[in-house]
Amino acid sequence: MNEWLLQNPFAGIKDIIIAYSSLSVFYDPCTVKKNYPDFSTAYDAVKDKLNEAAGQASNYNIEQRHEIIDIPVCYDDKFGYDLNFIAEEKQLSKQDIIHLHTSRSYKVYMVGFLPGFAYMGKVDEQLIVSRKLRPQQVISGSVGITGSQTAIYPTTCPGGWHIIGRTPIKLFEPAAEIPIKLTLGAQVNFYPISEEEFNSILEQTPNR
Repeated sequence: MNEWLLQNPFAGIKDIIIAYSSLSVFYDPCTVKKNYPDFSTAYDAVKDKLNEAAGQASNYNIEQRHEIIDIPVCYDDKFGYDLNFIAEEKQLSKQDIIHLHTSRSYKVYMVGFLPGFAYMGKVDEQLIVSRKLRPQQVISGSVGITGSQTAIYPTTCPGGWHIIGRTPIKLFEPAAEIPIKLTLGAQVNFYPISEEEFNSILEQTPNR
C-alpha cells in the first residue's frame, strides 16, 4: 500500500508511517476536501484512496527492490556485555550465540523509537530473551536482542535490549539525503569482526 501511495499520491497527503501490521496516513483535510468535492468528507475521500491502495497492493513485488546490507559486528566482551547473561540463560557458549546471530538474514520490519532504529527479525529461537527490567545507557552502534527481534542502536540512549556486540558502521546521519542506513524491507546480514577490524573501520568513518 505504501508503494502504491508513493507512486499515486493524492492531493493533501502529508506523510505515511508504517509499523508491523498497520499503515498511518496523515493528510490535510481542507486540501483533500477541496480537491475531491464528490465525497461528503475528507475522511471518505482518503478512505477511498486507501481501499484502492489495498486492492492494488498485491501487484507490487517490493521484495525484489530492497537491498541486502552486510553489517560488521565485533562480539568481544567489551562490546557485547550481555553475552554472558544470554549464554547462561540459554545454556549456550558465546561462539554458539555469535554463530546463531550471524547465520541468517534479517528483514527490517519497522523503523521507529529512534531515527534509524530498525526492528529486525527473526532471531533463532534459541536466542529469544525477554527485555531487561530496567533500561541502561547504550552506546551508539550497539547490537541487541529482545524477544524474537534484533536491532542496532543508531544513537547513544537508554535501552532495554540485551547487547551482544557493536558495529562501527554509522546508521544515522541527519545531514545526508537519506539519513538512515537501514530502511523498511531491507535484508540485513551480520558478520563478525575483531576489535582491530572494528577500530580500523571506525577510523575510516567520517564524523563518527
